[in-house]
Amino acid sequence: MGERPGHAHHRKPSALRAFLGSVVAIVVTLLVVALLGGVLVVLDPRSTSADTTVGGSYSVPSSGPGRYGSGTLGPWQKLIHRISPEDQIREVLAFDGVFMFGDSIAVQDSSALERLLADRTGDSIAFHDWSGQPASAAVDALEEWSRSYGLPRRIVIAAGTNDIFDPPAFEAQVERALRIAGPDRTVYWVNVYVGRAKVSAAVRDADLANSAWINQQLQDAAFRHPNLRIIDWSGFLTSQPNRPAQYLRDGVHTSQPVGGSARNELIADAVRTR
Repeated sequence: MGERPGHAHHRKPSALRAFLGSVVAIVVTLLVVALLGGVLVVLDPRSTSADTTVGGSYSVPSSGPGRYGSGTLGPWQKLIHRISPEDQIREVLAFDGVFMFGDSIAVQDSSALERLLADRTGDSIAFHDWSGQPASAAVDALEEWSRSYGLPRRIVIAAGTNDIFDPPAFEAQVERALRIAGPDRTVYWVNVYVGRAKVSAAVRDADLANSAWINQQLQDAAFRHPNLRIIDWSGFLTSQPNRPAQYLRDGVHTSQPVGGSARNELIADAVRTR
């Protein structure tokens, strides 16, 4: 049966309008979801996370024996690192959270620390962690963030492990960090324990002696600066004979999950008692 002329002509625009209406509705819905998602990101300081560059190793190469028996620090600039993006840094500062500057142990453990702080205290944290970096580079990053963003009241520094290769240079970096932070902020510094497993006994003994040297410099600085708090990772490990083997996978880096959890607990407990 034939249609009257003009009937089909009127039905096509109607179908087209219905189709366009559906497309518009879908687009509007997607825009609303995107906008709501953006609002949620702004309101929740824990929703952003640092970018991790994975293209190298956690462990810095060294050659030895060097001047102090542990070897000499090799190139570390291309090793794995984790640096929070600018928007996260600014959010953490706005919420009076924590800034952390660390080395390979922090790179490995910082994601779990971020979750622990959020769950336990509600604190947010921003990271500048770089495998292999000595204290001088960590303090350089502290200085850069101080100029670019300002600093929160609590700063964690987990560097010094790679200063066993040149212990006398460490004290000046501690003093420099405290000058940058100023007297009204608290600096929580994780002390060090290095007793590498895959080296000779002589080098391992040097590692332990140089770790003690680093830690003594930290202790001396704490007497001079009441706003320097030491997180005693070394004391935790040496309080029982079997702990280094249980909590470290190679004499330096934390075992997972036992060692990483224990170290993060020490850090979380320290920054909570502000």
